[in-house]
Amino acid sequence: MLAILPQVILFVSAVVLFWLSQKDMAGTIGYWEYFIPVIAVISLISGWSQSYLSNEVWAWYLIRQLVHWGGLFALLYAANHLGLREAVDAQQYTILVIYLTAFTSLLAAIHVDFKLFFFSLFLVFCAYLLAAPADNAMLLYIGDTFGIDSAQSKALSISSGVAMAGFVASTFVLLSMRGALITKRIGAKRKEA
Repeated sequence: MLAILPQVILFVSAVVLFWLSQKDMAGTIGYWEYFIPVIAVISLISGWSQSYLSNEVWAWYLIRQLVHWGGLFALLYAANHLGLREAVDAQQYTILVIYLTAFTSLLAAIHVDFKLFFFSLFLVFCAYLLAAPADNAMLLYIGDTFGIDSAQSKALSISSGVAMAGFVASTFVLLSMRGALITKRIGAKRKEA
């Protein structure tokens, strides 16, 4: 149960931030920026088992994570201190932060921790809904596919459902990683005996 806690934190926090962003885009910029270190720490901790499975040296894993997430922090620092934040409105900047976080999570999923793959897709979904809140093609498609009437007015409910689907998919990845981890440990003990 403790193993799925990081996934619960990521998806629930993202849904809450999406809900807050729908109400006040300018007021949630800071929350999204504070959420990035949470994602980075969860990525660092939860990706360790995947690193162990691939026999990667822990120092190399740590360096890759620091460079990876440090790049996003540096990019956001530059955006804040070189005038980009003042050059765009709150909606554009919030969406930019969400997209950058999503693509950084996607890259982390590719080379460090695959469980972040579905979370990054969910962040892209949220950013797209916030970027085009009226007549959103994605909401229409999901509404037509699942028979949801007036899907445009149910963005939070639909995003919660998408988050749940992403959480379930991430949990399956987690379970397969746990199985591989247990198999590797049993194999290592047999070699010792």
